[in-house]
Amino acid sequence: MFCQTVVILGMGGTIAGRSARPSDNIGYMAAQVDIAELAAAIPSLTDQGPVITEQVAQIDSKDMDFSAWLRLAARVNHFLARPDVHGIVITHGTDTLEETAYFLHRVCQPTKPVVLTCAMRPATALVPDGPQNLLDALTVARQPDARGVLAVCAGTIHSARDVQKVHTYKLDAFSSGDAGPLGYVEEACVRLLRTWQFEQDLTLQAAIKNIENQLAPTEWPRVEIITNYVGVSSAVVNALVACGVQGLVVAATGNGTLHHALESALLEAQLAGVKVVRATRCLNGRVLPRPDDRLPDSKGLSPVKARVELILQLMTQGSAQ
Repeated sequence: MFCQTVVILGMGGTIAGRSARPSDNIGYMAAQVDIAELAAAIPSLTDQGPVITEQVAQIDSKDMDFSAWLRLAARVNHFLARPDVHGIVITHGTDTLEETAYFLHRVCQPTKPVVLTCAMRPATALVPDGPQNLLDALTVARQPDARGVLAVCAGTIHSARDVQKVHTYKLDAFSSGDAGPLGYVEEACVRLLRTWQFEQDLTLQAAIKNIENQLAPTEWPRVEIITNYVGVSSAVVNALVACGVQGLVVAATGNGTLHHALESALLEAQLAGVKVVRATRCLNGRVLPRPDDRLPDSKGLSPVKARVELILQLMTQGSAQ
């Protein structure tokens, strides 16, 4: 039997939420139940091998911040370095799970599985989804060949690069867009559809070193997201530039198209030294670049992930102030 240790790191979220009434699936308070208590409530959790639990943070993930990311990355790297640990599971809120997953994917670049999981119903629900999601995440974390940062929800395995929250309420709230899921967890077995997503990128070593050295969150580059829409003006861009923003990600329409007023403001910002990246507000597809593009595209990243990437790139270039 495959019995190496799996570590479960608790970050809070709905999976650790409590509601006054078991029938109330939306009027709960997130991040109330300790990870050790969540694990103890699942008798079969240790059937396949030893489990270590550790509470890293207790946060409603809508309030996730750089300080929590620093602590989480440090604990992930700590346990990844232990030869007896085969994989890590992270319990996390659904709202910003995709951003945390991408951050860990780029900063930790693990050769072992790091699996984020979550819930859409609180722990006190009549039929909570968290316990099954946690068991499924452990199944993936114990796979002998699994590697990289992954997300597991409602029996579906997503890569950190592709996963997005796409529904406000359904238990199966995540999608990998037109890339498709990596696979499924079915009765404690993994059915893989495509290979595990893993990459090592030496271009981010300076950013990774900054993060390992606990660079203060107030010193991280400031990058904001703006959206293209009917009647948009240059006002938001001008205000952000005046406030000292270092990077802007624009959620453009369609294939990276921009209202002329917004495009002009972004080009002026770029000339002034602000890094600008075009993503798309479309759920599927990516911005396809053209030879005459004056603003770079996000290389397939969603706006929120493009923001994480730009923060790390600016950190690498020494642009943090």
